Amino acid sequence: MTAQTSTTRLTVAQALVRFLAAQYTERDGVRQRLIGATWGIFGHGNVAGLGQALVEYGDEMPFHQGRNEQSMVHAAVGYARQSNRLSTHAVTTSIGPGATNLVTGAALATVNHIPVLLLPGDTFATRVADPVLQQLEVPYAGDVSVNDTLRPVSRYFDRVTRPEALVPAALQAMRVLTDPVETGAVTLALPQDVQAEAYDWPDEFFAERTWTVRRPAADPAELAEAVRAVRAARRPLIVAGGGVHHSRAEEALAEFADATGIPVASTQAGKGSLRHDHPQDVGGVGHTGTATADELARTADLVIGVGTRYTDFTTASHTLFAADGVRFLNLNIASYDGHKLAGLPLVADARSALMELTAALRTHGHRVADAYVSEYAEDKERWEQRVDACYEAEEPDTRPTQPQVLGALDALADESDVIINAAGSLPGDLHKLWRARSRDQYHLEYGYSCMGYEIPAAIGVKLAAPERNVWALVGDGTYLMMPTEIVTAVQEGIAIKILLVQNHGYASIGGLSESVGGERFGTAYRYTADDGTFTGAPLPVDLAANVASLGMRVLRARTVRELREALAEARRADTPTCVYVETETADTVSGPPPAQAWWDVPVAETATRPSAVKARELYERHVSTRRRHL
Repeated sequence: MTAQTSTTRLTVAQALVRFLAAQYTERDGVRQRLIGATWGIFGHGNVAGLGQALVEYGDEMPFHQGRNEQSMVHAAVGYARQSNRLSTHAVTTSIGPGATNLVTGAALATVNHIPVLLLPGDTFATRVADPVLQQLEVPYAGDVSVNDTLRPVSRYFDRVTRPEALVPAALQAMRVLTDPVETGAVTLALPQDVQAEAYDWPDEFFAERTWTVRRPAADPAELAEAVRAVRAARRPLIVAGGGVHHSRAEEALAEFADATGIPVASTQAGKGSLRHDHPQDVGGVGHTGTATADELARTADLVIGVGTRYTDFTTASHTLFAADGVRFLNLNIASYDGHKLAGLPLVADARSALMELTAALRTHGHRVADAYVSEYAEDKERWEQRVDACYEAEEPDTRPTQPQVLGALDALADESDVIINAAGSLPGDLHKLWRARSRDQYHLEYGYSCMGYEIPAAIGVKLAAPERNVWALVGDGTYLMMPTEIVTAVQEGIAIKILLVQNHGYASIGGLSESVGGERFGTAYRYTADDGTFTGAPLPVDLAANVASLGMRVLRARTVRELREALAEARRADTPTCVYVETETADTVSGPPPAQAWWDVPVAETATRPSAVKARELYERHVSTRRRHL
C-alpha cells in the first residue's frame, strides 16, 4: 500500500458489509445487486462483529431475522433461484451449532448449483482464550473448527485469519458466486476476534464492482458434430434440465422444438422449460415421469440433454434409454456434465447454443418425420386424460386424495403462481401431473430433496417476486422438520401461502419401503401397538393448531368442496395464510399413476420374510436391464 492510497478505517465485519453492498451482476445488459440482503441469527461468534456492522450500515444492507440456520440458507436459495442466480442472500451465524446447522443448506445449494454466501463465526484466530464456548477441540490439528464441516459442501471456502486476508477472500467468493459453472455455497469463516479488528482499507475495495455472467458460445467443431448427430437421428428426444431455466433459455428451446418437431421431456429441475400445452412438451421423464416421455426415452436413438446432470431418477438408474445404438448429445455449460454417458459434448451456454443449433438446422431444412410427431402427440393426449381422471372428484363432499388436492390448486393457478416442493410423495405426483404454465411456476428442489426446504424457500421466492402468489406444498413429515420460518413470514408480513397436507406419516418412503420388502416399517405416524410396531391409531397431532400458534392464519378444509373454497380464499389473501387438508390414502382408485420407470434402491440379498424375498426377485429382474453407455 502506498502513501498516496486513500483508506478508511473499519472493522473487518464493517468492511465486509460495505463491500457486499457494492457488488453487482450483469447479464444481457441487465444489472442488479449480487447480495440483496443478509439473514442472521446472532450469538457470541458474530454479534459483536457482523451484528454490529449490520447495525452500522443498515441503510446499505437489508436484514432478515431467521429462526433456524438451515432454513435461512433455504430462504437464500429460494431467492437466488427466483432471481435466475444473478442475485442471492448472505447468511451469518455464530461459531457452534449455528455454524454446523448450515451444512445441510450448503449441500443443497451446491448440489443444485445455486449461489449462497455463508458467513459463520469462528473461534479466536489468536487463540488467546482457547477453548471458547462451543469450540470443538481437535487434538491432532489446532487450526480445525466446526466450520471445516462446510468445506466438502462449499464450492469455495476460506478462513479469514487476518484483516488484510479479507480482500482476496472476498473477491474470490464473488467470482465463484457469479460463475455459472462453479457456483454453489461459498463460505467465508470469520474468527470472532478478527471480525471486530480494525484495519485501514483501500477505498477501492468499496467501489462498485460489476461481475459479468458469461454466455459462452459453442465451439464450432462441437456444434458441427451436434448438427450431424441431430440430422442423423430418426427418434430424437430432448431432456430439459435446470440449466434451461438458469440460462433463461426457455424461448430458445421452444424455437428449437418448433423448428425441428423434436419432443421435449423434462427433469424435475427442468419442468416448465416449455408450457404444458406446447405441442412438443411431453412431460416429466424418468422414474417420476409420464408414460409418454418414458416410452419416447426407451426408443430414442438420440437423447439431447440440455442443462441436465442425468441423475438416477432421470435415467431410471440407467435402465431407461434402452434403444440399440442410442447416443447422447449433451449441451451443458459444465464440461463435467457435457461428457456424461459417453455423450457428444456441446459445452456452452444453453441459450446461446440452442440458438446456434436452430439456425444451423434451419439451413438444412431439418425436421423429424410427421409420423413421429403424430405418435407422441397422440400419446400425450392419452396421458392428459389420465391426469384429468386423477384430478377429478365425482363426490365433492368427500375427503380428497392427494392428486385431487393438486387438481384443486391446478384449477385455480395461473401464470403468476409459483409452487414450491422438495420431498415426500408430492414431487412424484407433481412431476407426473402438474401442468406448468410459466417458466418459473414449478419450483421443485429435487437435487437434494431436502425435507423442510419448502416454507423458507417460499419466503425467499416471495422476497424476490413480491407480486407473485407463492405456494409452499408441504406434507406433515416435512412440516414437522422445519416450520420455524412461519414466524419470520408473520413478522415481516411476507404473504406466502402454505398448502399443508396431512397423511399421517412418510407416505413416499412408506410406499418405497413396501416395494423393497421393508413392510412400511417406521414410516407411519401412529401409536405403538402391542407388538411394538407403529401400527396403532393415527396420532392426534393437530398441525393446523400448530401453524396458528406461530401466528399464521389457517383455513381448514375437510372436503374437496371446502378445499376449493379455502384455496381461493388463501390466494386472495395479502397476509401469510395456510390451507390445511387431510387426504385419503394413496392407494385409492383416484391415486396417482404408478411409476413409469424403475429406480434402483438395493433390496436385501438374503431374507426370510416373503415380502423381502419377492422384492429381491423383482429387483434382480430390473438390474438385468441396466446398461452402461460407453
